[in-house]
Order: sequence, then structure tokens, then C-alpha cells
Amino acid sequence: MFTGIIESVGRVTELVQEGTNLHMMVESEISNQLKVDQSVSHDGVCLTVTKVEGNAHWVTAVDETIRKSNFSALARNKKFNLERCMLNNGRFDGHIVQGHVDQTGIVKKIEDQQGSWLFHFDYDPLLNNVTVEKGSIAVNGVSLTCFNSGPSSFTVAIIPYTYHNTNFHNLKQGDSVNLEFDIIGKYVKRLLGK
Repeated sequence: MFTGIIESVGRVTELVQEGTNLHMMVESEISNQLKVDQSVSHDGVCLTVTKVEGNAHWVTAVDETIRKSNFSALARNKKFNLERCMLNNGRFDGHIVQGHVDQTGIVKKIEDQQGSWLFHFDYDPLLNNVTVEKGSIAVNGVSLTCFNSGPSSFTVAIIPYTYHNTNFHNLKQGDSVNLEFDIIGKYVKRLLGK
């Protein structure tokens, strides 16, 4: 389990396709602190560390992960938001993030607010995911509060610290992002649907 509070930004240095699996080497400031079998969120996708080599680590994405995330467009030098799993005695600074991407969204518009940024996202409503006003959402693994919540869109405000210490500063209009909708909202929606 994660909280959506990003620890580091990593960079893809190598990609190896093996059947339907995609092996990735990621270089980061925290890679040398990782160990094999550890769960790490990569842009909101929970992946298992398979090897550590100095300041880099290897992870593998399976076909299901690639299809549900924006990993199908991965290339070298892609920057990932990284978060290690939450310690059971740690602070819960974000919200409950499982590392299971529900679907992708598209950056519709970015507004510079002279000190912060508004990011507007669209997503496919046919997959039945929902946001609520002032509810939680994980965008590329970052715990955020959404507003202007609609049936297929939402907005988040990004402060300078988040903008500069995640890969949000690399996003542009039309980019694909990984979305994990709030787990509590998903359970409530399912129960009410019955």
C-alpha cells in the first residue's frame, strides 16, 4: 500500500521486451536503498524490484499492467514518480493508494496560476470510475484532491513543491497519465450499484 507522497523521480535507462513482459531499468536517488522483492510505485503502478545495480533497479510490467496504464508508450529517459510502500508505523500523509491503475486519463489543459498550476484531465466514463468534489485521486501515483468533478473529467491544483519534485513539470496537453480512483469511492459505488 502507498500514500501517494512521491519520494523521488526516476529515469528509465533501459527497456527489454520479453514475450508480453516489459523489463525496465530505472535510475533514481532511492534505487540503491531498494531490495529485491520490494514493492515500489512507478507513476502509480505497483511493481516488484527484481534486481538492484548501483543507482538503478529493475522491474517488470506484465501485459495487463501495460494495457491499463500509459506504459505502452514507454521510452528511454521517461521519468517516473517513485514511492516505496508505506511502513506500518509511518504517517499517512496522502490517501490510500494501492498501486493498481484503473485507467489512463489525458491532460486536457494546464493553467499557470502565477504560483501554482491547474491541471484539467479527461477520462473515459465508460469504465465506470468516479470522482467526487474534494475527493482523492492518484495521478501518476501522486495523491491529489480533485475539484470541478464531472462524469468524465476533473481538475487538480499543483503547488510549486509538487510541480518541481514530481514529473508534473514534464506533462503537456495531450499527455496520457495513470489514474487510480479512490478505493473508498470504488467500494461505495459497488455497494450502491447492488
